[in-house]
Amino acid sequence: MIQDIMTGTEEQLEKEMTTGYIGFDPTADSLHVGSLVPILLLVHLQKAGHKPIALVGGATGMVGDPSGKSAERNLLDDATLNHNLQGIKNQLSKYLDFTASSPNAAEMVNNYDWFKEMGFLQFIRDVGKHITVNYMSAKDSVKKRLEGENGMSFTEFTYQLVQGYDFYWLYVNKNAKLQMGGSDQWGNITTGTELIRRKAAGEAFAFTCPLITKADGTKFGKSEKGNIWLDPAKTSYFDFYQFWLNAADADAEKWIKIFTFLSKDEITDLIAQHAVNPGDRVLQKALAREITTFVHGPEGLNQALADTEKMFAGRTAPAESLSEADLESLEGVARFSYPVDKLGAGIDIVSFLAETGILASKGEARKLVEGGGISVNRKKVESVKTTVDSSLLLHGKYILVQKGKKSYYLVQAG
Repeated sequence: MIQDIMTGTEEQLEKEMTTGYIGFDPTADSLHVGSLVPILLLVHLQKAGHKPIALVGGATGMVGDPSGKSAERNLLDDATLNHNLQGIKNQLSKYLDFTASSPNAAEMVNNYDWFKEMGFLQFIRDVGKHITVNYMSAKDSVKKRLEGENGMSFTEFTYQLVQGYDFYWLYVNKNAKLQMGGSDQWGNITTGTELIRRKAAGEAFAFTCPLITKADGTKFGKSEKGNIWLDPAKTSYFDFYQFWLNAADADAEKWIKIFTFLSKDEITDLIAQHAVNPGDRVLQKALAREITTFVHGPEGLNQALADTEKMFAGRTAPAESLSEADLESLEGVARFSYPVDKLGAGIDIVSFLAETGILASKGEARKLVEGGGISVNRKKVESVKTTVDSSLLLHGKYILVQKGKKSYYLVQAG
C-alpha cells in the first residue's frame, strides 16, 4: 500500500504514537470505492496504535485540486458543501473509532473552520512568503497543466499552498506529524512538510499509496451504472458485492492484499486454491465477502448474498418461481414502468426494449437480440419478431429482462 515514503517516516512511527491525517474531497455526499484505500490507511494507522485524523475539505472543496485533472473543477456552494460534509462524516464514523476516551481516538476536522476567518492579505503574508513560485511550479501536477492548452487558474495554482497550510495548522494545533494520501497528492503533501520546516522549524513526514488500477486498463471503481459508492442508497449491496465478485483474476490477487484485513498466510492459501481451480473464484468470493462486510456490515453482506442467490443460483429455474416479494425486494436491479395497455395489444421486443428505456435505441436493441444477448423471464429471446404482451407478466405486473449475463431490469406494468 506504499508508493512513496519520506525519509524518517518509519522511524517516526516506531518511536511514538503519531498523529496522521488524510484529506477527503467533499464533491459528493458519499465516498466511493476510490476512497477506500485512504480509509484503510487510517484504519491501519489506528490499529497500530497511532491517532488518525480525517480532514474533510470544506474550504479546499471550494477551490479545486489540479492533481490528476486536465480541467478546472466546478466550485460548490455552501449548502451543497455542508450537505456533502455531513454525509461523509456519517460514513467515516463507521470505520474509525471516535471514542473520546481512547488515547488514539480518531478525530474529524473541516479546514473551513480555520480558513473562514483568514483574509487574502493575511494568507499571502503568513503563508505565501514562505514558498517560492519556482518551488510551486516544479510540481508535476502544476507543470502538466501549465504546459497544456487550457493552462491553470491562479485559484488552482495556489491550491498546494492551501493544502500545505492544512498540514501546518494540524501540526501546530493537533501535533500531526504525518500526512498520507494517493500518489497524485505527493506534491501537495511535500509542500506541507516544507511549510512546516520553514514556518515552524519543525519536521513532518509523508507517505502515499499507489492509485488503484484495473488489469484491463479501465478505470477502477466504475461499473456500467457509474461510480461504486459506499452509500447503499447510491450503490446497492448487490451491486457493491458484484463489483468485487466480478474482478479479473489478476485484479483479485492484487486487491485482496489491499482491501482486506486477511493475514498473509490466509491470502497465500486463497491464491493457491484459486490457482488449482480458477472457475470456483474462491479469491473473488473472499474479496467480495470481506470488503462488503467491512463497508456494509454482516447485514449488508447477507442482503447481497440473498439477492445474488435469487438472481443467479436459480438461473435455470423459471422466473415464475420468484415470488412477488422476491421480485419487489431485489436489490441492484434497474426498474422501469410501462403502460399496461400497450402490453394488452402486444409489442415487438425491439420497441419494448427501447420504449422502456432499458436500451438507448432500437438499433442497439435489435443488435443485442440478434446476438442472443436478451432474455425475458429467464428465457432467451430468439427473434426480433418476438412479441411482448400481458401473458408474460409475472404475478400480473412484472417482466424480468436480462441483458448479457449480469445486467437485470424489472419492468412494472401500470
